[in-house]
Amino acid sequence: MRYYSIQHLTRFDYEHPVCESAMEIRMQPRGDGNQRCLTFSLSVSPRCRVFSYRDHLANQVHHFDIPGDHRQLVVVAHSLVEQQPLGAVPNRLSPAAWQELDVLLAQGDFWEMLLPSTFAEPTEALRALAAEWKIVRRDDPLSMLHEISRDVYNHFEYLPRSTKVDSPIDVALGTRRGVCQDFAHIMIALARMVGIPCRYVSGYLCHGDEPEIGSDERNAPSATHAWVEAFLPRLGWVGFDPTNDLVANDRHIRTALGRDYADVPPTHGVYRGKTESELSVAVHVESSEAAPPFDETMPVPEDWSIVVERAHEPLPLASPLLQIQQMQQQQ
Repeated sequence: MRYYSIQHLTRFDYEHPVCESAMEIRMQPRGDGNQRCLTFSLSVSPRCRVFSYRDHLANQVHHFDIPGDHRQLVVVAHSLVEQQPLGAVPNRLSPAAWQELDVLLAQGDFWEMLLPSTFAEPTEALRALAAEWKIVRRDDPLSMLHEISRDVYNHFEYLPRSTKVDSPIDVALGTRRGVCQDFAHIMIALARMVGIPCRYVSGYLCHGDEPEIGSDERNAPSATHAWVEAFLPRLGWVGFDPTNDLVANDRHIRTALGRDYADVPPTHGVYRGKTESELSVAVHVESSEAAPPFDETMPVPEDWSIVVERAHEPLPLASPLLQIQQMQQQQ
């Protein structure tokens, strides 16, 4: 059993005061499967009342509105998570697993994770990649997923900031570069093309002292992470991390599930005003074998790595509510 303490800081700095901000936050780790969220705390400055609800996939969503003038918005989330070890995932299933999968799909409600979505759609570039990698039903669905994960890892360069938070799938496909968000979308779209239900997982990856065999864990150590879950006969939902060519394990901490990133950004909101803004993000994950005390003061460690990205150009004044375009890209 492992325990993870997670601190996640997000700060929006506005060049000129904005008169209102409304935002949704998806940072609370899920409590299902082998994972339990023991404690969670969310702090917002300027102070406001924070509400929450569960969406149809049981993601915990916090939301708030700040009606007064402000030049900075700071959100700090602190979580304590308990993880049980996951069972081993085999390398393959029997060839009959394709038929078993189709029977399960006919009996269940999986259409949402089978259809194209905003960032996981079968473009011409994706179809060309599928032809290059011979992505057709063969062998069995599990060995095919292992193969897709390995191919993404081997043929795509991990390069932070090579894509943007809202980049379509063709950007990474054209350059063969991207981050975990892009790699997850590519794997999801390829798997759905052969009828395997796949969903996007937003969360964190705790980097161990000894990396997994066959992986140098390419994602940034101080950032959110994204991977894939695929539904398989006899196994249920199984996690695959194509960024690192791993089967998801007890170091993968899940915060939200969706069709793709568009469903589960850590922050998403709007503000009223015309100004440029700057986004700063810091993530710190610590692992221990015993449950650490929960510190509600949430001090920011000096060794946090701050990632700063300039905002897109603001929308014209004709739009009274401006979308915050600096959602956090998952590295």
